[in-house]
Amino acid sequence: MPHILLPEGLPGISSGFAFRPETAKPMRELAHILLHDASTLTPGERELIATFVSTRNDCYFCQTSHGAAAAAHLGNDSKLIEEVQHDFFRAKISDKLKALLVIAGQVQQGGKNVTAESVEQARLHGATDLEIHDTVLIAAAFCMYNRYVDGLATWQPRDPAMYASMGEHLATHGYLTPSVKAPPLEVTK
Repeated sequence: MPHILLPEGLPGISSGFAFRPETAKPMRELAHILLHDASTLTPGERELIATFVSTRNDCYFCQTSHGAAAAAHLGNDSKLIEEVQHDFFRAKISDKLKALLVIAGQVQQGGKNVTAESVEQARLHGATDLEIHDTVLIAAAFCMYNRYVDGLATWQPRDPAMYASMGEHLATHGYLTPSVKAPPLEVTK
């Protein structure tokens, strides 16, 4: 049960966004820029970073929805998503992405945990400064999104079909348009 009165029937972050649309707008825009707009990292790679951080933060809604979005970008390869979530060093992903996931994992633990050595390893595997920047920002943003979802104790259904549909929507349309519509909220004081 959510800690505050959130709109019923909206999963995860959608309920927080519906509760306070004025804060939802910049949060959606940030996610759209980081995960959907043009970049030298593919949308699938960026979704994998978000999924990895959300898994490490144990945020069911975010790890499942962004895992579904990553899968939608990557040929519905759910095995790859699971490998990245649990042991990315063995996953069939590029060495560059592995190096970026090291950095993402360091950010997830705390920004000061990012080391010059991990940044240098990412560069040695071909990561640009923009890709390193965006990896740090994706990881930091998803720590915020995960804590927002879990801190409000949002409803996080376990229906895989719902997440698959949400992932397809996110992969196709991005983050500016909600994948679920918010019912009108009656605020009581």
